Amino acid sequence: SADGGTNLSLDSIPMGLPMSDPTAWATAMNNLGMAPMGMTGQPLLPDFDPALGMMTGIPPINPMMPGLGIVPPPIPPDMPAVKEIIHCKSCTLFPPNPHLPPPATRERPPGCKTVFVGGLPENGTEQIIMEVFEQCGEVIAIRKSKKNFCHIRFAEEFMVDKALYLSGYRIRLGSSTDKKDTGRLHVDFAQARDDLYEWECKQRMLAREERHRRRLAEERFRPPSPPPVVHYSDHECSVVAEKLKDDTKFSEAIQTLLTWIERGEVNRRTANNFYSMIQSANSHIRRLVNEKAAHEKEMEEAKEKFKLALSGILVQFEQIVAVYHSASKQKAWDHFTKAQRKNISVWCKQAEEIRNIHNDELMGIRREEEMEMSDEEIEDPSEMKETEESALVSQVEALKEENDSLRWQLDAYRNEVELLKQEQGKASRDEDTTKEQQMKLLQQALQGMQKHLLKVQEEYKKREAELEKVKEDKLKVETLLENLKEQESSTSRVCACSQEKECPVEKTLSNSPVKSEREVLLVGIISTFLHVHPFGASIEYICSYLQRLDSKICTAEVEVLMTRLQNTFRQELSGVGASLEKRWKFCGFDGLKMT
Repeated sequence: SADGGTNLSLDSIPMGLPMSDPTAWATAMNNLGMAPMGMTGQPLLPDFDPALGMMTGIPPINPMMPGLGIVPPPIPPDMPAVKEIIHCKSCTLFPPNPHLPPPATRERPPGCKTVFVGGLPENGTEQIIMEVFEQCGEVIAIRKSKKNFCHIRFAEEFMVDKALYLSGYRIRLGSSTDKKDTGRLHVDFAQARDDLYEWECKQRMLAREERHRRRLAEERFRPPSPPPVVHYSDHECSVVAEKLKDDTKFSEAIQTLLTWIERGEVNRRTANNFYSMIQSANSHIRRLVNEKAAHEKEMEEAKEKFKLALSGILVQFEQIVAVYHSASKQKAWDHFTKAQRKNISVWCKQAEEIRNIHNDELMGIRREEEMEMSDEEIEDPSEMKETEESALVSQVEALKEENDSLRWQLDAYRNEVELLKQEQGKASRDEDTTKEQQMKLLQQALQGMQKHLLKVQEEYKKREAELEKVKEDKLKVETLLENLKEQESSTSRVCACSQEKECPVEKTLSNSPVKSEREVLLVGIISTFLHVHPFGASIEYICSYLQRLDSKICTAEVEVLMTRLQNTFRQELSGVGASLEKRWKFCGFDGLKMT
């Protein structure tokens, strides 16, 4: 301003445009709410109302507003800013040519608050430098050199950006035209140790705050630590023993017991209490086994329900497929349109595919059940005896372990009796009665333990005798099996000789393909079923029909029976490649003529 003010005059807009386009210049100034003025100071629009602008609700910009010193408001990066003349008390700053490229700057150091200022006049002083650059913000220090440059340190980082705005300006001291009173300012970022140190301190502080926030978040989401395990005492021991008998509190009690044992709380005085707790923990195994058996029973019931539901679904699928097949016959097929026939054929194929998938699944379940049944039936008597022998061995080992535990308990009781005897001599007469009662109780317990130990030893001897008897029986059975095998081989030879001498009529009777009344019934049912299916049926389809009558019928049995009756049933192959399928047909009428 001409009156010696220190602020930058914003008579022209920051989004500067070339002076050759006065209309664009006036539009840009109108956007800022200022009276459009030309370079000569004449108004471009004489009837301009400064209270009106393109952005309603925003008051017009006053050049003397705080914060509008040197640096104008932010501008788009693709629009160059128009710089104006800056008047100071002792000097004047002239802007550079707007058509020249912006002055080059180095890479900004982290936390930069210091700028390098070059091109100062030779007669420039620190007071003049302060007068020019204090408009950018609070100046902390100025370090001036004799070679027409200096370093200026500001209080904040954003003040450096304001100082860089002055880069490229020509400075003139007063109204002198002497070369020593003029210069071209070059402002650039400077790397200072103080700035870097302060920036590092700030970063460390931010990192500490971030770690603190992260730690608080982790603690908020961290699960609560388990409650501490109480120390051992007689009262706590009785509480834990009661909890071990309760299914709902067993897991908590067993963890407490484990912690006590690992801490080394077991000694001569507490050994019996710990043994009783371990014994109650062992009894919990039976409850777990019963629970597992109940779950297995539920699973078997669920399997059975699934199998029944699947069989019902298969029956409905068969009915639907039968409807499609009946609709495909000539009587009904001619009355449908082409689109309806196409839909019916597609639906029929889809239903058959789904039916076959479910049928295979049901057959797989039945095969698994048959395999389980056959595995149970195929077990040899020798394996049964081996299992009995292993069971006896396990019982003997269990008796040994129980015998050892009883001996250890007996030793513990003896130690307690000795301790009581020692304490009896030292104690007073008033405690004699109670100690005598304890002694009697301990003696009674010892007698009971000894009796129980004798019984266990007797059972152990009996089990050993039974084990020896089983071994002897096993040897006898093995010898008998060998003798029977030899007798069978000899009888087979004699039967072979006698069969050669028998008449051929007896051979034909013995070689009859139907061996029982059940097979005769099966032949009749299969013949009726295949007579209804003139194009044949697969063995799985036949077996699925038979298994509705008797679920114990297996595919292998039916196939062997049909292969024996070659004059009644005939197997044919249909299809090509991957769709190759074996079908059985009824040929009893042709076979009757042949036989």
